[in-house]
Amino acid sequence: MKHTLKFISSICLLFSVFLGQAQDVPEISKDKKDTEIKTKKPQTETVKTEVVKEVKKDSVVKTDRYGLRVGVDLYKLTRGLYDKDYKGIEFVGDWRLTKKYYLAAELGYEDKKTVDDRLTSAASGTYIKGGFDYNFYQNWLDMENLITIGMRGGFSTFNQELYNYKIYNPNPYWGELPAIDEYHKYSGLTAGWIEVGLGLKAQVVKNVFVGFGVQLKLLVMNKEPDNFENLYIPGFNRTYDGSFGVGFNYTVSYFIPIYKKKTMASEVVKEEASKKKKP
Repeated sequence: MKHTLKFISSICLLFSVFLGQAQDVPEISKDKKDTEIKTKKPQTETVKTEVVKEVKKDSVVKTDRYGLRVGVDLYKLTRGLYDKDYKGIEFVGDWRLTKKYYLAAELGYEDKKTVDDRLTSAASGTYIKGGFDYNFYQNWLDMENLITIGMRGGFSTFNQELYNYKIYNPNPYWGELPAIDEYHKYSGLTAGWIEVGLGLKAQVVKNVFVGFGVQLKLLVMNKEPDNFENLYIPGFNRTYDGSFGVGFNYTVSYFIPIYKKKTMASEVVKEEASKKKKP
């Protein structure tokens, strides 16, 4: 009986030890899972924090303004102050169509008297030019300066006045013949041309731009009076006895913002985010 009790007590002790070990195993595994979860969570938050930091660091959101810019050519406006044979004015304008392209136009009036060795004449009339400009200058942040190359089509309607002229004498042995004062006026003349121009506009104060430009012109249509050439065409300038002309302007203009567009200046964020997703 005594041995039987010892045996039973030994079995109970072993059984109780076994139960204790069986209960300890799930708790340990549970703790491991909790430990893994707790350790993984801060890592996820760290990755998210790093991505957010990189987004803020690498991405620059740039706001582009779109609207109408109108101004005047100071060169033509002030030329009459020192040139008694000239009067003129030109209004300029452009509309930002896309990030790089601008619709542009000029409208003006000129009255130019030409005093030549052989004749004295004057041309007066209006003109209009229209086309586009492409801005190839890369601005920093919110700067809006422009360095452009563009193309225009121009059309002018004008009058020509002939005051006097000299008949050409190939053998002036007895001297030059006197000028013939014979006034003629030719109305309803027209001319058309295409031009390529290079220009620059810089913002000096908010919304105020100062710029200058040069143009190379090719005359494609020219209605001339009988026995007389158009030495000066409003908007085209001098013809120089041919179909080519040059032009110059110095402008001041004001920009009227209409709406805005936001663009991403850097695409590094997308590449970095894709790299983070990869194992």
